[in-house]
Formats: sequence, structure tokens, C-alpha cells
Amino acid sequence: MTSPMAEAQFGSFNALRSLVRQRDRRERCELCGAGLHPEHQHLFEPRARKLMCSCDACAVLFHAHGETKYKRVPRRIRGMRDFRITSAQWDDLMIPIGMAFFVKSSVEARILAFYPGPAGATESAPSLTAWEEIVEQNPILNGIDADVEALLANRIERARTADGGEYYLVPIDKCYELVGLIRSHWRGF
Repeated sequence: MTSPMAEAQFGSFNALRSLVRQRDRRERCELCGAGLHPEHQHLFEPRARKLMCSCDACAVLFHAHGETKYKRVPRRIRGMRDFRITSAQWDDLMIPIGMAFFVKSSVEARILAFYPGPAGATESAPSLTAWEEIVEQNPILNGIDADVEALLANRIERARTADGGEYYLVPIDKCYELVGLIRSHWRGF
């Protein structure tokens, strides 16, 4: 026979165990703490260069333009079949591999380039002259949403072919997702 004190302690531990088992393991909105679905929105903090997970209710409070602490990352992805860049222009960007993404930084007032590697996204600062020449040939780049949208260039398989690669305007979170995927499958040189 157990004492009332032992039963109370046993019951308390059972209550704690049930709370641990029922804990919601979903990602949480970094603003309000709500549980998130696997496909959720993101916000970007330009000054800290930080992506944040967000629920729909918090995400609608922000937009992708202007001087705000957080910017909502768009969801649209656009292929650019008519994108033009020569091999010499690519070389002028000084990207050592055939894949990179380019982002307008509103904080630094310049274009930043990132390419995947074993440690994640490696930053590069392409020449402004080289970038301006590419924008002149591809005016769609003037409409990129600063900080939250990027030009994604894939020249790995197609660099030697007539079309010179694949080019997309994509949300910044998808670029980092791609870098993470490449990093997780990295097998060395």
C-alpha cells in the first residue's frame, strides 16, 4: 500500500510526463510564437541579415518594400528564358563556381553575391561596373525587391552550351534553402 504523499508525487510526475509527450514540435513564428506549418512564410531583417519564420497573421503586417525593420519575403518564382550574360561578364563577377545568387542590399546600397560551399553561403562583392552592364542587358533586374528577392544563376551544367545557363528571380529564403541542400550533400572536392 502506498502513502497519500507517494501517490501525489507519482501523479505529479505523470502530469509532467504527459506535458512533455504532448509538446508541439512544430517550428514557431518568431514574432508571436504560434505553431507553423511546414510551408510557412518568412520575414527578413536587413540590418542583421536574418531570416525569420513567420505565421501568415504576422507576415501580412509587413511588405517587401521600404524602410522597415522586417520585410516579408515574397513567394513568387520567375524563370527568365531571355536572360543574357556572356562568359566574360560572368568572369567579371568573380564568382569561382557556376552557381550563385545576387541580392540588392538596402543597408549596404550595393549588390551582394553568394555561392554555395561546404560551410554554407559564401559572400562575394561583385564589381559594380560588371553588375551594371548585366542590368543594362536585362532591365528586369531593376525591379528586384531589395533584400528579399534574388537573381539565381545556374551555369554549372550549361555554361558550355549556347544558352549559357538557367536564371530565375526567386525569394531569398529559397536561395538559402538551396545552399543548405547543397551543403547537406557535399562530398568534397
